[in-house]
Amino acid sequence: MANAESAFQVEIVYALPKTQVLKQLTVPDGCTVEQALLSSELLNDYPEIDLAKNRLGIFGKFVQLDDCLRPHDRIEIYRPLVIDPKEARRKRVGSRNKR
Repeated sequence: MANAESAFQVEIVYALPKTQVLKQLTVPDGCTVEQALLSSELLNDYPEIDLAKNRLGIFGKFVQLDDCLRPHDRIEIYRPLVIDPKEARRKRVGSRNKR
């Protein structure tokens, strides 16, 4: 890693159905999203994460793997949707109407 003057803290979060994983890292200035994810070893712990498929964000805004990080960024790894949100709403509304 770089010297302490050009390094800063970031977080990486990955939410699972029953738990949330949070890792804090110190990364060098100029570090990309991909470099931080690779150095976090989170991909080793959760092999279902596929950087070619999973969307990524920083504080809810989509980012690319080659985007540079800033101090205190929180990288979010999004899981694919199981069901389309519109379809889920239709099912909820339909089940209420049958009562």
